[in-house]
Amino acid sequence: MEFIIISGLSGAGKSRAADVLEDLDYYCVDNMPIALIPKFAQICLAAGERYEKVALVTDIRERANFEELFEVLDGLWSLGCDYRILFIEADTASIVKRYKETRRPHPLAGSGISVEEAIENEKKLLTPVRERADYVINTGNFTLSMLQREVFRLIVGDDCKRKLVVNVISFGYKHGIPLESDLVFDVRFLPNPFYVAELRELNGLDEPVSRFVLQNGVTREFLDMLREMLKFLLPLYEEEGKMSLTVSIGCTGGHHRSVAIARELTNYIERLDYPAQNINRDIMK
Repeated sequence: MEFIIISGLSGAGKSRAADVLEDLDYYCVDNMPIALIPKFAQICLAAGERYEKVALVTDIRERANFEELFEVLDGLWSLGCDYRILFIEADTASIVKRYKETRRPHPLAGSGISVEEAIENEKKLLTPVRERADYVINTGNFTLSMLQREVFRLIVGDDCKRKLVVNVISFGYKHGIPLESDLVFDVRFLPNPFYVAELRELNGLDEPVSRFVLQNGVTREFLDMLREMLKFLLPLYEEEGKMSLTVSIGCTGGHHRSVAIARELTNYIERLDYPAQNINRDIMK
């Protein structure tokens, strides 16, 4: 079993780092009491493969002697658990700016103590943890995507790249646009199989309907442009750090045109070597 201990300065981005690890299939727990870590490790071990990768966030709110933390972590070895420490920090000015933006109090700030003084005190308190850290990330000038790439590089490695997952959803406008949509395309301009008697009771997964939609000259031209757009966009979304993308294709009822287009688009995305799944939300409505 692998443990990643995330520690560092308040406001530096520990929770963001945990979010990245969660996307990498780590089971993440925020601010777990140090004394409970051994029991938690035993529970994870008893659960088998369900908790093979775990990330725990510890910070100054625990207010424990960090020697106790090191003793507990060293005790993980006897349980057969590996652990690494990821320390997240940032320059004082960046953290002060973040606290001003969020308007949240620093955990060490109090009467007569400014945020800047609290940050400097926290740096001193956390020095032993920083010195023991396997990885140190300074997020002072980082965007979220930069933090994501750096955590990924350190924890997973440069040779392993997680692919952007693309969900292609067909839907009917009369049932509403899917809330999770990133890109939405309206195909109601295409000829509607609903008005062809022998096709009305079928759907876009049926060969006659699929052929009717996809062999139309306007459809072919539209799909050519849409394929080129996605071929251009998907690597850029992946580089930006996006882990999943939802492309929604809508027609009137979500039975015919959108279903046929969504399936064709899913097959194309898979040929581009991206994991893709097709969801026909309204096909049975």
